[in-house]
Amino acid sequence: MKLYLYGHEYKYAVEQMLLTLFPDERPEYPDAPPEGERMEVSLTRGESLTTGSCALYRGGQVWRGAARAENAAMGDPLQRDRICQRLVKNAMYRAVLRSGVKKPAWGALTGVRPGKLLAGLMNAGLDEKQAAKRFAKEYDVSPARVKLCLATTRETLRAEASLEARDVCLYVGIPFCPTRCAYCSFVSQSVEKSMKLVPPFCDALEKEIAATAAQVKKLGLRPVSLYMGGGTPTTLEAPQLDRLCTVLAESFDFSALREYTVEAGRPDTITEEKLRVLRAYGVDRVSVNPQTMSDRVLELIGRRHTAADIVSALEKVRRVGGFDVNMDLIAGLPGDSAEGFRETLEKVLTLGAENVTVHTLSLKKGSRITLDQTPIPGAEEVAAMLDYADGRLTAAGYAPYYLYRQKFMSGGFENVGWAKDGRVNLYNIVIMEELRSILAMGGGGSTKLVRPDGGRNIRLMAPKYPLEYIEKINETCAEKEKISDFYRQFSISAASGGKTEFV
Repeated sequence: MKLYLYGHEYKYAVEQMLLTLFPDERPEYPDAPPEGERMEVSLTRGESLTTGSCALYRGGQVWRGAARAENAAMGDPLQRDRICQRLVKNAMYRAVLRSGVKKPAWGALTGVRPGKLLAGLMNAGLDEKQAAKRFAKEYDVSPARVKLCLATTRETLRAEASLEARDVCLYVGIPFCPTRCAYCSFVSQSVEKSMKLVPPFCDALEKEIAATAAQVKKLGLRPVSLYMGGGTPTTLEAPQLDRLCTVLAESFDFSALREYTVEAGRPDTITEEKLRVLRAYGVDRVSVNPQTMSDRVLELIGRRHTAADIVSALEKVRRVGGFDVNMDLIAGLPGDSAEGFRETLEKVLTLGAENVTVHTLSLKKGSRITLDQTPIPGAEEVAAMLDYADGRLTAAGYAPYYLYRQKFMSGGFENVGWAKDGRVNLYNIVIMEELRSILAMGGGGSTKLVRPDGGRNIRLMAPKYPLEYIEKINETCAEKEKISDFYRQFSISAASGGKTEFV
């Protein structure tokens, strides 16, 4: 769609809302004067109010929307930008809905973390009822989504109250998989093509672990959660996993560690030998991810295992013992249906996983699925899948504890983690709600340094691909000094209950 912006340069905000309202459209910024089907988005600042306006020209008609905020509410530049972006997006949203476009599942919300907005209202002094009412009104969120968001926000606030300022989470990324799934956009390489890179990758990773641990020790930070993801970490052989876990245990002080998670998502990588290694080092949570229990759909998405392999893998996990199990499902996979998804969920429930994460298919640039070649369920069918999961998981004794959204999600829905009582995964809450810093190691690892004063967070990205990671490991290790640069801005006092003061 042709876009014309006046009085602002909030292209990203405009494109976010465009994608939410018109998933099949892509932004164009013509040099020519406005004509034909288009959207004109303006921002004007008056004496007391700032106004976002939108005019949508479509099908020979024009629809208009506006949103306003008091200038007095705009404090520092960061706050002003946030408010102005919301005005622009709300104006677009109102204009487009007046044209007859169906209301999205999350109303005018475009962000990844709906719960962060709701938690912010509650932290500002509103009670649950007041916060939920304001959240629903400001973003036009449906009652069902408000209820879901409120449930996960309670877990966020509970997790926040349990953390000290010096607490951090650790992430270790292993960018290898047995094969690559058709829907996957994560940085990973098939070991079929890159087996020779695994040993030098592990050597490089040990160097980065040492550099990260040095920063943690120097700053007096306290790891409370360790999450090993990828890729598929259990693509590594048992001796390689043993060596990696040994290096981690020798490098960091894990005396305050509350959980240790390893993604063993692909059943074709799980052996009892590997599981015994992980358990010996205190790993207490693993993923055994079917995505679907339909052999036909598994074949369509490029997974070289069957539903029976999932059951076999879980039996191995239970024989070794000591693990909570997470199982990922994806609503909206190619070739699936609402009935097929229901059958998958019922089979998973019989397996007794402590956590079940229900994802909505997200078609990103890196995936091999295209809508022309591989038809996928429509938004209404995906909605039916998610509605069934909500009711069935609740009835089975699970509760939602974290949620997030992504671009290009079928129907604009969400991903939700469900857990049995007392079995929530702290890492998932911390990373999604940005409660504390995540210190990442490994290929494509994204360290996120979270400011306690609400300012802009900082990301440090490791090289994406294994060969690039290996070749640039010295630069990656040197960049770890930025962790100290970041924390030097703050004075953290463990003796005063972990309070933080901005210097």
